[in-house]
Amino acid sequence: MSDTIFTKIINGEIPADIIYEDDLCLAFRDINPQAPVHVLIIPKKPLPTLNNAVSADQELLGHLMLVANRVAVKEGVADAFRLVLNNGAGAGQEVFHIHFHLLAGRSFTWPPG
Repeated sequence: MSDTIFTKIINGEIPADIIYEDDLCLAFRDINPQAPVHVLIIPKKPLPTLNNAVSADQELLGHLMLVANRVAVKEGVADAFRLVLNNGAGAGQEVFHIHFHLLAGRSFTWPPG
Protein backbone atom coordinates (compact mmCIF):
# COMPACT_ATOMS: atom_id res chain seq x y z
CA MET A 1 0.00 0.00 0.00
CA SER A 2 1.33 3.43 -0.89
CA ASP A 3 1.71 6.07 1.77
CA THR A 4 -1.37 8.19 2.32
CA ILE A 5 -1.66 11.52 4.06
CA PHE A 6 -2.75 9.55 7.13
CA THR A 7 0.41 7.41 7.03
CA LYS A 8 2.42 10.62 6.92
CA ILE A 9 0.50 11.99 9.93
CA ILE A 10 1.12 8.74 11.85
CA ASN A 11 4.83 8.96 11.00
CA GLY A 12 5.01 12.62 12.07
CA GLU A 13 5.87 13.80 8.56
CA ILE A 14 2.78 16.05 8.37
CA PRO A 15 1.49 18.00 11.38
CA ALA A 16 -2.01 17.40 12.71
CA ASP A 17 -4.06 18.63 15.65
CA ILE A 18 -3.88 15.31 17.50
CA ILE A 19 -6.33 14.97 20.37
CA TYR A 20 -5.84 11.27 21.18
CA GLU A 21 -3.14 8.68 20.55
CA ASP A 22 -2.36 5.19 21.78
CA ASP A 23 -0.43 2.20 20.43
CA LEU A 24 -3.20 1.27 17.99
CA CYS A 25 -4.73 4.51 16.76
CA LEU A 26 -4.70 8.25 16.42
CA ALA A 27 -7.47 10.87 16.53
CA PHE A 28 -7.08 14.36 15.12
CA ARG A 29 -9.19 17.29 13.98
CA ASP A 30 -10.28 17.29 10.33
CA ILE A 31 -8.72 20.16 8.34
CA ASN A 32 -12.00 20.60 6.45
CA PRO A 33 -14.60 20.24 9.22
CA GLN A 34 -18.18 19.45 8.30
CA ALA A 35 -19.47 20.13 11.82
CA PRO A 36 -18.30 22.17 14.82
CA VAL A 37 -16.63 18.98 16.08
CA HIS A 38 -15.10 16.87 13.30
CA VAL A 39 -12.45 14.39 14.38
CA LEU A 40 -10.87 11.61 12.33
CA ILE A 41 -10.05 8.36 14.12
CA ILE A 42 -7.57 6.16 12.29
CA PRO A 43 -5.76 2.92 13.03
CA LYS A 44 -1.99 2.99 12.87
CA LYS A 45 -2.23 -0.26 10.92
CA PRO A 46 -2.71 0.56 7.23
CA LEU A 47 -6.07 -0.81 6.07
CA PRO A 48 -7.18 0.81 2.80
CA THR A 49 -10.90 0.02 3.22
CA LEU A 50 -13.17 -1.92 5.54
CA ASN A 51 -13.19 -4.61 2.82
CA ASN A 52 -9.51 -5.19 3.58
CA ALA A 53 -10.16 -5.99 7.24
CA VAL A 54 -9.92 -9.62 8.31
CA SER A 55 -10.98 -11.51 11.43
CA ALA A 56 -7.68 -10.62 13.10
CA ASP A 57 -8.70 -6.92 12.85
CA GLN A 58 -11.86 -7.41 14.92
CA GLU A 59 -10.26 -6.19 18.15
CA LEU A 60 -8.71 -3.18 16.40
CA LEU A 61 -12.06 -2.17 14.85
CA GLY A 62 -13.78 -2.47 18.23
CA HIS A 63 -11.00 -0.41 19.78
CA LEU A 64 -11.61 2.37 17.25
CA MET A 65 -15.27 2.47 18.26
CA LEU A 66 -14.39 2.73 21.95
CA VAL A 67 -11.85 5.45 21.20
CA ALA A 68 -14.56 7.33 19.31
CA ASN A 69 -16.62 7.37 22.49
CA ARG A 70 -13.60 8.53 24.56
CA VAL A 71 -13.01 11.34 22.09
CA ALA A 72 -16.69 12.33 22.20
CA VAL A 73 -16.52 12.49 26.01
CA LYS A 74 -13.31 14.54 25.85
CA GLU A 75 -14.90 16.93 23.35
CA GLY A 76 -18.06 17.25 25.45
CA VAL A 77 -20.35 15.78 22.78
CA ALA A 78 -20.95 12.25 24.09
CA ASP A 79 -24.70 12.87 24.32
CA ALA A 80 -25.08 13.32 20.53
CA PHE A 81 -22.59 12.53 17.79
CA ARG A 82 -22.46 10.77 14.45
CA LEU A 83 -19.78 8.23 13.57
CA VAL A 84 -19.25 7.68 9.83
CA LEU A 85 -17.04 5.26 7.93
CA ASN A 86 -17.05 5.61 4.14
CA ASN A 87 -16.02 2.43 2.33
CA GLY A 88 -14.83 2.98 -1.22
CA ALA A 89 -14.84 5.90 -3.61
CA GLY A 90 -18.54 5.47 -4.42
CA ALA A 91 -19.35 6.02 -0.74
CA GLY A 92 -17.21 9.16 -0.55
CA GLN A 93 -13.95 7.70 0.75
CA GLU A 94 -11.14 10.02 -0.35
CA VAL A 95 -8.19 8.71 1.68
CA PHE A 96 -7.68 4.98 1.34
CA HIS A 97 -6.69 4.35 4.93
CA ILE A 98 -9.74 3.29 6.94
CA HIS A 99 -11.01 6.07 9.20
CA PHE A 100 -14.02 7.12 11.20
CA HIS A 101 -15.40 10.64 11.11
CA LEU A 102 -16.76 11.73 14.48
CA LEU A 103 -19.16 14.61 13.80
CA ALA A 104 -21.01 16.61 16.44
CA GLY A 105 -22.09 20.03 17.56
CA ARG A 106 -24.96 20.49 15.11
CA SER A 107 -28.15 18.70 14.10
CA PHE A 108 -27.96 16.00 11.44
CA THR A 109 -30.65 14.76 9.09
CA TRP A 110 -31.55 11.22 8.14
CA PRO A 111 -30.90 9.67 5.77
CA PRO A 112 -27.44 11.17 5.30
CA GLY A 113 -26.13 12.11 1.88
